Amino acid sequence: MDIIQLLPDSVANQIAAGEVIQRPASVVKELVENAIDAGAQNVQVLICDAGKTSIQVIDDGMGMSDTDARMSFERHATSKIRQATDLFSLHTMGFRGEALASIAAVAQVTLQTRAKDQEVGTRIVIHGSQFVEQEVVSCPVGANFLIENLFFNIPARRRFLKSNSTEMTNIMQAFERIVLVYPEINFTLYNNGVEVHRYIKGSLKQRIVDVFGKRISQQLLPVETTTSICSISGFVGTPESAKKKGYNQFFFVNGRYMKHPYFHKAVLSAFDRLLPDGEQVSYFLYLQVEPEDIDVNIHPVKTEIKFQNEQAIWQILMAAVRDAVGKFSEVTTLDFDVEGKPEIPVFNPTGGQDVQIPKISFNPEYNPFIDSDDKGSSERPQRKAAMSFQEFSQQHRESKVEGWEELFKGTEDVSQLQQPFKVGTYLLGGQYIICEAAMGLMLIDQNRASQRVLYEEYLKTLKECGAHTQKVLFPEVVQFPASYAPKLDVILSELTALGFEITDLGGYSYSVAGIPAGLGGLDAVELVSDLVTETIERGSTATDELHNILAMELSRKAATPIGEVLSIDEMETLVRRLFQCEVQRYTPNGKLIITMFSNDEIKRRFG
Repeated sequence: MDIIQLLPDSVANQIAAGEVIQRPASVVKELVENAIDAGAQNVQVLICDAGKTSIQVIDDGMGMSDTDARMSFERHATSKIRQATDLFSLHTMGFRGEALASIAAVAQVTLQTRAKDQEVGTRIVIHGSQFVEQEVVSCPVGANFLIENLFFNIPARRRFLKSNSTEMTNIMQAFERIVLVYPEINFTLYNNGVEVHRYIKGSLKQRIVDVFGKRISQQLLPVETTTSICSISGFVGTPESAKKKGYNQFFFVNGRYMKHPYFHKAVLSAFDRLLPDGEQVSYFLYLQVEPEDIDVNIHPVKTEIKFQNEQAIWQILMAAVRDAVGKFSEVTTLDFDVEGKPEIPVFNPTGGQDVQIPKISFNPEYNPFIDSDDKGSSERPQRKAAMSFQEFSQQHRESKVEGWEELFKGTEDVSQLQQPFKVGTYLLGGQYIICEAAMGLMLIDQNRASQRVLYEEYLKTLKECGAHTQKVLFPEVVQFPASYAPKLDVILSELTALGFEITDLGGYSYSVAGIPAGLGGLDAVELVSDLVTETIERGSTATDELHNILAMELSRKAATPIGEVLSIDEMETLVRRLFQCEVQRYTPNGKLIITMFSNDEIKRRFG
């Protein structure tokens, strides 16, 4: 019995839609890119219920004839290429001929379009790949796509869609990636009938500022280079603008957004030794490469691109960015014009009657670490931070630390855990606290221990009674990218309930006038920016999740810094508080706090 059969077009289209149309943002991307390929100068995107109810894209491009309008919904029907070799000389965003067929397979689609050389247009209605009707209508030149009830015929796919705020964030991100490439086109975005963004055509830098706020304008360094292999233009952030979260990084090649970790390393290499550990800068880099030297036909979403001269482009990119940073860091040129200046005689070491060498007198016995009363003593002073471990431990009473048994449960020598041990402490390398125990030596990371202690205290306080507000001396302004808009109101209202005082200034700018009490000295703008970014990246706005994020962020920023020398009492207190925590061995983000060197191991090391 024959079991292999040809799938119907409707089923094949739904399978293809699974790769091309993953969520409402995919529909927006495909339709807006088609509008750009059609030569549109004005593009409007109207979203209803984060695209679940409807997505409408209106453009003033060349439009389509009635025949082309009908053909555009067939699989592999496209005006972009004619033969396989055209794949290696692409000058358009689309080329597969799958987008409209995939959209029509999983939604109810209505298209109104008119070509420039025609007096009337055409209207087509398709539901789930099934042709419903086509009629002549009066409409402006261009195309008007209305996509309704996305995934109406695939309930399982519809159930996998996220919340409206999450899906709207994805739409905003897809929209940003397109508007950043085409500053010469006007774009407008509406959400539930309200205009959210209007981007007027202008320069590239102005478009970046429109999307990410005015504060970024002073943080951008121009990048420009042209070679026989590729041309690179755009902007990178200054080293001073580096931060651990909330940076914006974009690569574009021939007008197409791409992800490229290898080229990302090239940019970071250009900032070698200029950025603090864990911090990165924003960048907006545009590569122009001969179409035959790249392959974009790797994945339906077209964000993965292969380059023929990848290593050469890596070197060019790093050099271009390094040159931009070098120009920014140049010092003022010395002025060697000495005309009219007083003449300064050159020093002659052989001397003469008129030349006197300055004499310097000093006390060779002076030691800044010896008190004035003891300056005559030849005994070398002992600095507090360098006192021996034995001297430290002698200053402490023997005691039992709570939580010790639980921490090292399962060790071979459990019996020794019942014995008291010294909480004598010594700071090693400005980072590790050493404690002498009956089992051996225990090393505790001072910074991480402080993080764990503060995290649990902050979390308990936030859950039980919230936080009190502490006013900052001068209110500061924090700016968020437009893609954060769908979730900003919810997140900021939660932050307000947790003790922040934040005022909306319009244009996604907010004034921070207060932060939770006990955080004085922290950068309020950086704190709010990191909290919002972390919440959005995690994809959650629940109060408990926000409490956890806030407690982690606050503990990280308020923890005892590496290198700060604590007093003996402070180190002992920190150790005791650590062992009173629910979790002692790891920080909130999973890093090890404590390690142990047993007596047997120490003996083995000494032979």
